[in-house]
Amino acid sequence: MKIQVQTAPFDLAAEVAALYRGNPKVGAVASFLGLVRDSHPNHTPAGREGDGVNTLTLEHYPGMTEKSLEQIARDALARWDLIDVTVIHRVGELRPTEPIVLVAVASSHRGEAFAACEFIMDYLKTRAPFWKKEVTAEGERWVEARESDELAATKWAR
Repeated sequence: MKIQVQTAPFDLAAEVAALYRGNPKVGAVASFLGLVRDSHPNHTPAGREGDGVNTLTLEHYPGMTEKSLEQIARDALARWDLIDVTVIHRVGELRPTEPIVLVAVASSHRGEAFAACEFIMDYLKTRAPFWKKEVTAEGERWVEARESDELAATKWAR
């Protein structure tokens, strides 16, 4: 299991390859790459293109954030038959089109990998202690949690 919170960019291909390299039991790797977009759905009126987000700054509590991400990954490992999990989340100032998060899951079978990857991402959006601030031409604003993210996470409740 690899859990990292970092300011530096990551190498998507290298991170995904590290999950299966040399392990003949891996039959599937599912991954999710999240990118910074130039608008936020809570702030962009319907039918309007991006609202000019210049930068997105992510803040977190070092130590606490990594423990939270580790627990989410451990929950996935306990729920599905997984071989390995990687979660990398960037913090600091990012610009639109830059990668912000990678969730990658290795398993023997695709169904397990897909489900676990979706679970981890849904829980990252709702349980991980990150705070996001957007900077636009109109000024700064904190990004609030989306109701759709909370709703997505409810499907995993047992």
